[in-house]
Amino acid sequence: MSPQPDIRRDKQNNGPEVVTPSAAVQDEEPYPEEQRYRAGAYGLLASLLRTPPGVEVLSQAVALPARAEGKDEMTVSISMLGLAARTTTESAVNDEYHALFIGLGRGELVPYGSWYLTGFLMEKPLSLLRDDLVALGFERSAQTREPEDHVAALCEVMALLITEGRSLERQSRFFETHMSPWIGRFFQDLSTADNAVFYRAVGRFGSAFTNLEQRYLAMEV
Repeated sequence: MSPQPDIRRDKQNNGPEVVTPSAAVQDEEPYPEEQRYRAGAYGLLASLLRTPPGVEVLSQAVALPARAEGKDEMTVSISMLGLAARTTTESAVNDEYHALFIGLGRGELVPYGSWYLTGFLMEKPLSLLRDDLVALGFERSAQTREPEDHVAALCEVMALLITEGRSLERQSRFFETHMSPWIGRFFQDLSTADNAVFYRAVGRFGSAFTNLEQRYLAMEV
Protein backbone atom coordinates (compact mmCIF):
# COMPACT_ATOMS: atom_id res chain seq x y z
CA MET A 1 0.00 0.00 0.00
CA SER A 2 1.85 3.08 -1.20
CA PRO A 3 0.50 6.26 0.42
CA GLN A 4 0.21 8.98 -2.20
CA PRO A 5 -2.60 11.24 -1.00
CA ASP A 6 -3.72 13.88 -3.45
CA ILE A 7 -6.13 16.68 -2.58
CA ARG A 8 -7.60 18.80 -5.38
CA ARG A 9 -9.63 21.97 -5.48
CA ASP A 10 -13.23 21.26 -6.38
CA LYS A 11 -13.73 22.27 -10.03
CA GLN A 12 -17.23 23.47 -9.22
CA ASN A 13 -15.67 26.23 -7.12
CA ASN A 14 -13.68 27.40 -10.16
CA GLY A 15 -10.39 27.04 -8.30
CA PRO A 16 -7.15 25.46 -9.48
CA GLU A 17 -6.53 21.75 -9.20
CA VAL A 18 -3.86 21.11 -6.59
CA VAL A 19 -1.76 17.99 -6.90
CA THR A 20 0.99 18.65 -4.35
CA PRO A 21 1.41 21.02 -1.41
CA SER A 22 4.39 22.66 -3.10
CA ALA A 23 2.02 24.09 -5.71
CA ALA A 24 0.09 25.74 -2.89
CA VAL A 25 3.14 26.98 -1.01
CA GLN A 26 4.48 28.69 -4.13
CA ASP A 27 1.48 31.03 -4.25
CA GLU A 28 2.32 34.31 -6.00
CA GLU A 29 0.04 36.41 -3.81
CA PRO A 30 1.85 38.27 -1.00
CA TYR A 31 0.88 37.41 2.54
CA PRO A 32 2.54 37.86 5.95
CA GLU A 33 5.89 36.20 6.60
CA GLU A 34 4.57 34.11 9.48
CA GLN A 35 1.91 32.69 7.19
CA ARG A 36 4.55 31.81 4.57
CA TYR A 37 6.51 30.08 7.30
CA ARG A 38 3.49 28.07 8.42
CA ALA A 39 2.50 27.09 4.89
CA GLY A 40 6.11 26.18 4.09
CA ALA A 41 6.41 23.96 7.16
CA TYR A 42 3.19 22.13 6.32
CA GLY A 43 4.31 21.80 2.70
CA LEU A 44 7.68 20.36 3.70
CA LEU A 45 6.10 17.85 6.07
CA ALA A 46 3.68 16.79 3.33
CA SER A 47 6.56 16.33 0.88
CA LEU A 48 8.54 14.26 3.37
CA LEU A 49 5.58 12.05 4.30
CA ARG A 50 3.68 11.69 1.03
CA THR A 51 6.34 9.63 -0.80
CA PRO A 52 10.07 9.01 -0.31
CA PRO A 53 11.64 12.47 -0.74
CA GLY A 54 13.99 13.07 -3.64
CA VAL A 55 17.09 15.22 -3.81
CA GLU A 56 15.14 18.47 -4.22
CA VAL A 57 13.09 17.98 -1.06
CA LEU A 58 16.13 16.84 0.92
CA SER A 59 17.95 19.96 -0.27
CA GLN A 60 15.13 22.10 1.10
CA ALA A 61 15.57 20.42 4.48
CA VAL A 62 19.35 20.94 4.35
CA ALA A 63 18.82 24.68 3.84
CA LEU A 64 16.47 25.11 6.81
CA PRO A 65 19.03 25.74 9.60
CA ALA A 66 20.42 28.77 7.74
CA ARG A 67 17.11 30.55 8.37
CA ALA A 68 16.60 29.38 11.96
CA GLU A 69 17.43 31.50 14.99
CA GLY A 70 17.20 30.80 18.71
CA LYS A 71 17.63 27.79 20.98
CA ASP A 72 14.05 26.64 21.54
CA GLU A 73 12.78 23.18 20.56
CA MET A 74 11.53 24.41 17.19
CA THR A 75 14.96 25.74 16.25
CA VAL A 76 16.75 22.66 17.56
CA SER A 77 14.42 20.39 15.60
CA ILE A 78 15.07 22.39 12.42
CA SER A 79 18.81 22.04 12.94
CA MET A 80 18.49 18.30 13.53
CA LEU A 81 16.38 17.87 10.41
CA GLY A 82 18.90 19.82 8.35
CA LEU A 83 21.76 17.70 9.71
CA ALA A 84 19.85 14.47 9.07
CA ALA A 85 19.10 15.52 5.48
CA ARG A 86 22.70 16.50 4.89
CA THR A 87 24.09 13.17 6.14
CA THR A 88 21.70 10.78 4.41
CA THR A 89 21.18 9.70 0.81
CA GLU A 90 18.13 9.47 -1.41
CA SER A 91 18.49 5.68 -1.51
CA ALA A 92 18.74 5.36 2.27
CA VAL A 93 15.67 7.55 2.82
CA ASN A 94 13.74 5.54 0.24
CA ASP A 95 14.52 2.27 2.07
CA GLU A 96 13.63 3.85 5.40
CA TYR A 97 10.34 5.21 4.08
CA HIS A 98 9.28 1.81 2.79
CA ALA A 99 10.17 0.10 6.07
CA LEU A 100 8.23 2.69 8.05
CA PHE A 101 5.10 3.16 5.96
CA ILE A 102 4.77 0.32 3.46
CA GLY A 103 6.59 -2.87 4.50
CA LEU A 104 5.47 -6.35 3.57
CA GLY A 105 1.74 -5.86 3.96
CA ARG A 106 2.14 -3.01 6.45
CA GLY A 107 4.92 -0.74 7.61
CA GLU A 108 5.97 -0.06 11.18
CA LEU A 109 3.66 2.97 11.35
CA VAL A 110 0.18 3.56 9.94
CA PRO A 111 -0.04 7.30 9.16
CA TYR A 112 -3.83 7.68 9.09
CA GLY A 113 -6.09 9.56 11.47
CA SER A 114 -8.72 6.82 11.63
CA TRP A 115 -6.08 4.28 12.66
CA TYR A 116 -4.78 6.43 15.49
CA LEU A 117 -8.24 7.38 16.71
CA THR A 118 -10.06 4.05 16.38
CA GLY A 119 -7.48 1.34 15.64
CA PHE A 120 -9.00 0.75 12.22
CA LEU A 121 -8.84 2.34 8.76
CA MET A 122 -11.79 3.97 6.98
CA GLU A 123 -13.72 4.70 10.16
CA LYS A 124 -15.94 7.61 11.28
CA PRO A 125 -13.08 10.16 11.56
CA LEU A 126 -12.49 9.74 7.82
CA SER A 127 -16.18 10.22 7.06
CA LEU A 128 -16.26 13.44 9.09
CA LEU A 129 -13.10 14.63 7.35
CA ARG A 130 -14.61 14.00 3.93
CA ASP A 131 -17.67 16.05 4.85
CA ASP A 132 -15.44 18.94 5.89
CA LEU A 133 -13.32 18.71 2.74
CA VAL A 134 -16.44 18.95 0.59
CA ALA A 135 -17.60 21.98 2.57
CA LEU A 136 -14.18 23.58 2.01
CA GLY A 137 -14.33 22.91 -1.73
CA PHE A 138 -11.71 20.15 -1.91
CA GLU A 139 -12.11 16.87 -3.70
CA ARG A 140 -10.10 13.67 -3.76
CA SER A 141 -8.14 12.99 -6.93
CA ALA A 142 -9.52 10.13 -9.01
CA GLN A 143 -5.94 8.88 -9.47
CA THR A 144 -5.30 8.09 -5.80
CA ARG A 145 -6.58 5.15 -3.81
CA GLU A 146 -5.41 6.39 -0.43
CA PRO A 147 -7.80 7.75 2.22
CA GLU A 148 -7.77 11.49 2.79
CA ASP A 149 -6.83 11.15 6.48
CA HIS A 150 -3.20 10.36 5.59
CA VAL A 151 -0.94 12.72 7.53
CA ALA A 152 0.54 14.18 4.33
CA ALA A 153 -2.88 14.96 2.87
CA LEU A 154 -3.90 16.79 6.04
CA CYS A 155 -0.71 18.84 5.94
CA GLU A 156 -1.50 19.68 2.30
CA VAL A 157 -4.94 20.91 3.29
CA MET A 158 -3.54 23.13 6.04
CA ALA A 159 -1.01 24.61 3.61
CA LEU A 160 -3.85 25.40 1.22
CA LEU A 161 -6.04 26.94 3.90
CA ILE A 162 -3.17 29.27 4.77
CA THR A 163 -2.18 30.26 1.24
CA GLU A 164 -5.79 30.79 0.20
CA GLY A 165 -6.25 33.19 3.11
CA ARG A 166 -8.91 31.20 4.92
CA SER A 167 -9.68 32.65 8.34
CA LEU A 168 -7.60 31.59 11.32
CA GLU A 169 -10.82 30.43 12.92
CA ARG A 170 -11.42 28.05 10.01
CA GLN A 171 -7.82 26.86 10.07
CA SER A 172 -8.03 26.27 13.80
CA ARG A 173 -11.29 24.35 13.51
CA PHE A 174 -9.81 22.04 10.86
CA PHE A 175 -6.61 21.50 12.82
CA GLU A 176 -8.37 20.87 16.14
CA THR A 177 -10.95 18.54 14.60
CA HIS A 178 -8.86 16.44 12.23
CA MET A 179 -5.23 16.71 13.37
CA SER A 180 -4.78 17.70 16.99
CA PRO A 181 -6.41 14.56 18.50
CA TRP A 182 -3.78 12.24 17.03
CA ILE A 183 -0.98 13.90 15.10
CA GLY A 184 1.16 14.46 18.17
CA ARG A 185 1.17 10.73 18.87
CA PHE A 186 2.06 10.01 15.25
CA PHE A 187 5.08 12.31 15.28
CA GLN A 188 6.17 10.96 18.66
CA ASP A 189 5.97 7.40 17.28
CA LEU A 190 7.91 8.49 14.21
CA SER A 191 10.65 10.09 16.30
CA THR A 192 11.23 6.81 18.17
CA ALA A 193 10.46 4.25 15.43
CA ASP A 194 12.85 1.30 15.19
CA ASN A 195 13.22 1.70 11.41
CA ALA A 196 13.73 5.45 11.54
CA VAL A 197 17.05 7.25 11.21
CA PHE A 198 16.40 10.30 9.02
CA TYR A 199 12.71 10.13 9.92
CA ARG A 200 13.43 10.47 13.62
CA ALA A 201 14.43 14.04 12.82
CA VAL A 202 11.24 14.44 10.74
CA GLY A 203 9.24 13.24 13.75
CA ARG A 204 10.96 15.70 16.07
CA PHE A 205 10.41 18.56 13.62
CA GLY A 206 6.76 17.56 13.17
CA SER A 207 6.22 17.42 16.94
CA ALA A 208 7.82 20.80 17.53
CA PHE A 209 5.94 22.47 14.70
CA THR A 210 2.49 21.07 15.51
CA ASN A 211 2.94 21.95 19.20
CA LEU A 212 3.80 25.50 18.17
CA GLU A 213 0.92 25.53 15.71
CA GLN A 214 -1.56 24.47 18.36
CA ARG A 215 -0.46 27.33 20.62
CA TYR A 216 -0.48 29.81 17.74
CA LEU A 217 -3.99 28.95 16.60
CA ALA A 218 -5.34 28.99 20.15
CA MET A 219 -3.83 32.43 20.71
CA GLU A 220 -4.99 33.93 17.40
CA VAL A 221 -8.57 32.63 17.28
